[in-house]
Amino acid sequence: MKRQARGSGSTVIAGTSAGETAEDKADGDGQTRAQAPQLRRRLGRADLRAVPETRRALREMLRHWGKPGRSDIAELLTSELVTNALVHTDHEAVLTATVGPAGLRVEVRDFVSRRPQPRTPNTGDGTHGRGLVLVQSLADAWGVRAHGVGKAVWFELGADAA
Repeated sequence: MKRQARGSGSTVIAGTSAGETAEDKADGDGQTRAQAPQLRRRLGRADLRAVPETRRALREMLRHWGKPGRSDIAELLTSELVTNALVHTDHEAVLTATVGPAGLRVEVRDFVSRRPQPRTPNTGDGTHGRGLVLVQSLADAWGVRAHGVGKAVWFELGADAA
């Protein structure tokens, strides 16, 4: 497991490394367990430096994932979810991105129960109001689920979708 500290958040990238053998990944009964690559990051309250830092960490994790352009879409949508969590709440958030057999799942959990609402952006809004519209348009699936305290906004992308 690789752990990096950046800014006020911490990044954990977990997964199997090229140097691991089947024995390294075997559990107690001889079964081989492959660990899905995962990025987990704590996002400090209102720390917008976390947006580009998260993009870089995700780009590194997805370096060999999916058809061309899929990781770019993943970065864009992740930036939108992270920005929304930091701008529209007055709390920390937690990002989890996992690559599995079905594709990529990114989830940003915050600690405010108010559900986000996609809205049609007005021309006078500048760049505001487009985040969830992008997620809705580009993700293969997305949603919001309640947590004990707060919510998680998530999206999924298949590696092979065009």
